[in-house]
Amino acid sequence: MSIAIPFGSPLYVMLKPVGSRCNLACQYCYYLEKGKLYPEQEPLSEELLETFIRQYIEAQTMPEVLFTWHGGEPLLQPLSFYRKALELQQRYARGRQIDNCLQTNGTLLTDEWCEFLRENRFLVGISIDGPQTYHDAYRCRSFDKVMRGIRLLQKHSVEWNAMATVNHLNADDPVGFYRFFKEIGCQFLQFTPVVERVESQVESGGQVRDISVTPEQWGRFLCGVYDEWKQKDIGQIFVQLFDATLANWAGEPPGICSMSPTCGRAAVMEANGDVYSCDHFVFPEYRLGNIRQQSLTEMLYGERQQQFGRNKRAGLPRQCRECRFLFACHGECPKNRFLKDKYGEPGLNYLCAGYQQFFAHVATDMDFMKAELDAGRSPANLMNSR
Repeated sequence: MSIAIPFGSPLYVMLKPVGSRCNLACQYCYYLEKGKLYPEQEPLSEELLETFIRQYIEAQTMPEVLFTWHGGEPLLQPLSFYRKALELQQRYARGRQIDNCLQTNGTLLTDEWCEFLRENRFLVGISIDGPQTYHDAYRCRSFDKVMRGIRLLQKHSVEWNAMATVNHLNADDPVGFYRFFKEIGCQFLQFTPVVERVESQVESGGQVRDISVTPEQWGRFLCGVYDEWKQKDIGQIFVQLFDATLANWAGEPPGICSMSPTCGRAAVMEANGDVYSCDHFVFPEYRLGNIRQQSLTEMLYGERQQQFGRNKRAGLPRQCRECRFLFACHGECPKNRFLKDKYGEPGLNYLCAGYQQFFAHVATDMDFMKAELDAGRSPANLMNSR
């Protein structure tokens, strides 16, 4: 089988070493339901682990290879599993630089885990939704355990970032939310809007669950966090969405698929070897195959996955195509594009009004920072421009 590989374009596979299994059951988690697809699934076996690592490295076209361990809760696999993974990575590396990142709820971290993570230069993402009142509301009252995990990471000098969801509760306190992360020493912050559709309404467009952030809340939240951040934290604290917005403003790759023109470069593999087009599209119709029968190269560079990626641009409704900020968001994530636009065309992003508000709010600043970049100067000069 002949596969056309776009050289110079890295791909990623988010690996689920325990599938959807987790020691928590957060109310908005979109992945817990995947247990219905694999009701008796076992954790990733050593045989499949080796097959994945070999194929994943072989599929890369860049000298650096990033492994992403996700869940569920990946720390439900023992340390011995990850030690074996590192051994296999070196066996198949063939001179490539291997890096690892791991997304966890942080509640299972110990001194032993943190020593391992530091020694092997793992980047750790911690799921935490801001101050205790907000976090505990939907994350099984786990705030104290998560904070204990963060302190252990800091104690052992493990590099970490925070991944926070923005929902209908914490979205109305952008300043308090942002200052909390500053206070706990977080320098790298990414936040994800909770947009959970009512299951019975998915096919018809339907409604979202009450836990979801509204478009208006999302816009106010982004503007509020941005205004606090730009006062004195540019270049000191890195907010993923702001970095991606500036990248798009400057005509550079934004670094995250949701803000890119096309997608399909970040797939997911379940613990039984099944590969899906995207973490948010783990449904039977988006299953690409299984690494026992097909290689990752065949699946991820194959026509089905390439078409999945192109569909993001092709599915833009007229309102998006006419929008002056299309270059800044490219319609955002396809999972949120379930409304009809003002012309009656399907595919409008549920959060569109919020993004419009945010981009209009930051446009002058983004123009300034782009000009600084073009002149070889730091975008942080924005803080001294007033």
